[in-house]
Amino acid sequence: MDLEYALIIPELVLASFATLIVAGALIFRRVPQEVWGYLSAAGLVVLLVLTAVFYINVNDDFANVLAVDNYTVLFRVFFLGIAAFAILAGVQFAGDRLRHHGEFYGLIMFATLGMMLLAASRELITAYLSLELMSFSLYVLVGFNKLNPFSNEGSLKYLLLGAFSSALFLYGLSILYGVTGTTTYSAIEPDGIEAGRNIAQQLGNFSAATIDSALPIPGDVRPAIIVALVLIVAGLGFKVSAVPFHQWTPDAYQGAPLPITAFLSAAGKAAAFAFFLRLFSEALLPAAAEWSWLIAVIAALTMITGNLVALRQTNLKRLMAYSSIGQVGYLLIGIVALDAGSLAESQDAATALVLHLLGYVATNVLVFTALIAFYNRTGKDDIVDLRGLAERQPMLALLLSIALFSLAGMPLFAGFATKFVIFQVAASNGHLWLAVIGVTVSFVSLYYYLMVIKQMYLYKPEGADTGRFSVPAPMMGALAVLTGAVFLVGLYPAPLFKAIDASTAMLFPGL
Repeated sequence: MDLEYALIIPELVLASFATLIVAGALIFRRVPQEVWGYLSAAGLVVLLVLTAVFYINVNDDFANVLAVDNYTVLFRVFFLGIAAFAILAGVQFAGDRLRHHGEFYGLIMFATLGMMLLAASRELITAYLSLELMSFSLYVLVGFNKLNPFSNEGSLKYLLLGAFSSALFLYGLSILYGVTGTTTYSAIEPDGIEAGRNIAQQLGNFSAATIDSALPIPGDVRPAIIVALVLIVAGLGFKVSAVPFHQWTPDAYQGAPLPITAFLSAAGKAAAFAFFLRLFSEALLPAAAEWSWLIAVIAALTMITGNLVALRQTNLKRLMAYSSIGQVGYLLIGIVALDAGSLAESQDAATALVLHLLGYVATNVLVFTALIAFYNRTGKDDIVDLRGLAERQPMLALLLSIALFSLAGMPLFAGFATKFVIFQVAASNGHLWLAVIGVTVSFVSLYYYLMVIKQMYLYKPEGADTGRFSVPAPMMGALAVLTGAVFLVGLYPAPLFKAIDASTAMLFPGL
């Protein structure tokens, strides 16, 4: 077992930094609370840069349970960036509406720690513990505004359904362990390769019907494998808000403090899909015939349900909840397109999935950052409350419109380029019908995004507060960076595509 702690310095530093922020806010109570927010964001940015510089092109593992490769580094940087944006956007919100700021920022960082470990995990127990670290931090963050009944309700629903889904997921893992006799995704060391003590090789043996007495459970294990896969998909389906495991999402999004809604919808989904992709490509790919049909059905239902139900929403948070559900359907296409018979096509699918994930998250964070800036001034989050925003804050209205057009998949923006790639991969890998559904519901989504834009540009401001207002410079800077990312991915995605392709190659060492 290789205990090279230098490989996990970013995780160790993040855990220590989060602890110091919580302790500092408790001890130095006279320090202005916003200082802890800006200090947390700055620390995350510094850690992001150092991680990108010192860990690029490293290909090693820690204790045979955590992979440290380009795929891990990509998501380390990504999660740290999302957390920094969420904290930066939430400083004024937290100062006006929340208490215990140190714990608020600390929990965001502990959730980020769980996400980083989850993306790096190559062993089932480690992955489960990382998933629970992330989930429990998010349960508390969703209910952090204790004086808001919606926050309490959303947190309780999220916690109860989350515990149930975790039990399903853990039960599926236990069955998978019973079938394969191992918790390791794939062989990490030469001895493991020779012994065949890894999930991928065991499932490959079962799929090839070469079961003999050397395997842990001789005989027909196909029913057990199917049950394990169904339970694993159900558990992960909850984490990513796939239909029919999505019921918690609208209430959690509406009840959570807006910065946490942004963090949950962006980083939470990205972490779940980073884990989803590594698990299914490294461990479960040999059994693709057993699970691809199930995920294909879930992907279709998720795209259709999310976009159709969004048409009826009047609250911005609930609209974005159903919008995110629809986006999950597009992302699941990348999982469906994984092909046990062709590692090259599988890598194309993985690259398309991660590209769409990064483009979607950048766009989604842009939407929520703009909504937070509006909410800080008005305290309102219904769609009709945006009336006349183009007159009151034209730059904010413009940036929000750009983000909504990107989510709809309009040309020039990130959403168009990333959807085009993932739909193309689906069609090339024999799932044209999923691509057709995706294109169709993308047109449907344009309607409800346009309804939001209509409120901003075609109506006059209403209510007592109709004057112009300004956005704080740090938040405007964050909005500018995110807008630049949306245009960069939409107009010139090639560099990002190459970087992602080099990262996802780590998942398919047989290429």
